[in-house]
Amino acid sequence: MVSAASPHIVVIGAGFGGLQTVVSLGATAARVTLIDRHNYHTFVPLLYQVATATLEPEWIALPIHRLLRRFKNVQFVQGSVKAVNLTARRVQTGQTTLQYDYLVLATGSQTHFQGVTGAKEHALPLRTLEDAITLKHHLLQCMEQAAQTSAPDERRQLLTITVVGGGATGVEMAGALVELCHQSWPKNYPWLRDDPVQLILVQSGPELLPEFPHPLRTYAYKKLVNLGVNIQVKTQVAAVHATHLELDSSGCIPCATTIWTAGVKAVHPPTETTLPQGNRDKIPVLPSLQLQQYPEVYALGDTAQVTDQVLAGVAPEALQQGVCTARNLRRQLKGRTPQPFQYFNKGRLAIIGCFSGVGKIGPFPIRGFLGWFLWLAVHLIYTPGYRNRLVILMTWLQSFSTKDKLAQQFLTKSRSKSSAKFKI
Repeated sequence: MVSAASPHIVVIGAGFGGLQTVVSLGATAARVTLIDRHNYHTFVPLLYQVATATLEPEWIALPIHRLLRRFKNVQFVQGSVKAVNLTARRVQTGQTTLQYDYLVLATGSQTHFQGVTGAKEHALPLRTLEDAITLKHHLLQCMEQAAQTSAPDERRQLLTITVVGGGATGVEMAGALVELCHQSWPKNYPWLRDDPVQLILVQSGPELLPEFPHPLRTYAYKKLVNLGVNIQVKTQVAAVHATHLELDSSGCIPCATTIWTAGVKAVHPPTETTLPQGNRDKIPVLPSLQLQQYPEVYALGDTAQVTDQVLAGVAPEALQQGVCTARNLRRQLKGRTPQPFQYFNKGRLAIIGCFSGVGKIGPFPIRGFLGWFLWLAVHLIYTPGYRNRLVILMTWLQSFSTKDKLAQQFLTKSRSKSSAKFKI
């Protein structure tokens, strides 16, 4: 039975790691409070499908209250964390102050523009639901403007989309843009068959998908080229402007759309003492995911840099860290020593689009239709909420069979109204 005198665990962040921690603590003899600035959980891997009009935003967002209502010891507080006092064990939001016995930092990451001039002002990131909605609006606005202009240079600029970053997100975005711009849009804008959208993928490294084996990188490169994507590897971005992209090679790409998928960095609330920070602003943690100076504080997901482990920052890692954190908290509540986190790598998958994908399950490389199908199946299984899964499945079946996008009615609402619908 949980009472006001029970130990209080505060979890900041309702992403994969934070939400999994809370769910795993649902039956413990402790009060658990989850804090997030949104009252919905976003299934981030499908953001690019919202941005490219395959899915509606609400289909990948689930109300946190609905996810947690079966747990009597859990409460949710919507708000932004203004400060954390690690010495006094206190979390301050804009509306309230919470005292904790244990704290979990699962605040995730934000877009890392890497100091590129103009990138923050003019590039379009893809980290949040708001980002996806904004990008979705922007793409159709460019299309409508291109349909009305008679100036060839302006039209070409409006019909050029550049994706910066050749990792999994950049490749998936490029493939989805092929489906949107080369297959779906020409049905609504027949003139695109004679004046198609130009898609450019810029990668600073020598190959796409550096986290995958070389043969799969080569396959992804060739597939995207065959689909009409102009890939520029070993290319650094010098500056981003509203009308063009500057390259370090003194080149220039006239484009009205620059999509930034070139990296992230950790984000965490301010504390009264300066915490050490590692690569990409991550907080170094012990193998048990605890902060060395504060054993009652855990950090996980994109927020944490685990000692002696190289992690890729993908959702399965955060989910497993959430389970490990909850298990260690239960051990601490019983006076036992926390155990180290060990990641079990089930494999990696990336979808290229147009019925193709790549992956590596154990020692076995996967490519083509099987990689595409497995990616869809895995992400459908992990999408929270059976209603969401059913709607997404039916939408995918219709979209793939007709090669059409079913979520293109997105200029009828302002951005604020679109965002407001998620406050359920």
